[in-house]
Amino acid sequence: MAVYLHEEDLPEGALGPGTVAVDTETLGLVTTRDRLCLLQISDGSGDEHLVRFGPDRLYTAPNLSAVLADPARIKLFHFARFDLAAIHHYLGVMAAPVFCTKIASKLVRTYTDRHGLKDLVRELLGKEISKQQQSSDWGAPSLSEAQQDYAASDVRYLHAMHAILVERLAREGRTEHAAACFEFLPTRALLDIAGWADRDIFSHE
Repeated sequence: MAVYLHEEDLPEGALGPGTVAVDTETLGLVTTRDRLCLLQISDGSGDEHLVRFGPDRLYTAPNLSAVLADPARIKLFHFARFDLAAIHHYLGVMAAPVFCTKIASKLVRTYTDRHGLKDLVRELLGKEISKQQQSSDWGAPSLSEAQQDYAASDVRYLHAMHAILVERLAREGRTEHAAACFEFLPTRALLDIAGWADRDIFSHE
C-alpha cells in the first residue's frame, strides 16, 4: 500500500478499471469561495493517489476528469453532496454515477446518529482513523506526511464499506431508496452551487 502525490493531474494509467473511491480537500466549506486544493482517488487495490492543485491554476486535469466523468465507473464518496459540488465547480465535470456511504449509513444504521467517516470505519471495519488534520491548511505550498496520510485515509476504506453497506441496504429493503437518493445527488450539488444550499425546497415553508 502506497500514497502517491501528483501535481495538477493524475498520471495516465494510474488506476485500474472499475469503481473508484473519491474525496476532496478545500480551503473551507463554501464551494464557490474556497478553492479545491486536493483530490484523493483510489481504485481499491491498496494505493491512494492524491492530486494537488496550486493557486491560480486552470484546473485542466484531462486524465483525472476522464475518470471522474466515466459513466461506467461508480464513484464512492462519503458525503458526496459536497465533493460533487467542488469537483463540478472547479474541474467542470459531474462525477457520476455515485454511491454515498454517508447516505447509505443513514438509511441502514438508524440505531445511531453517528454517521461520520471515523464512526463508520470503526463500526464496519474495526479500524481507527485520525481526523487531526481535517482542519489543516490544504492550500499550503507543500503537504506534510501527516496531511497526505489523512487525505489518503478518506478513500482507503470506502470500497470495503461499500460492499458491507450494499448488503445491509438489500437486507433492509432500502436499495431502491438509496439508488434514488444517489441519482439525485448531482442535482442537489448543482442546487448548492446555484445558491440553494441552506434551503429545503421540498419543505412546506
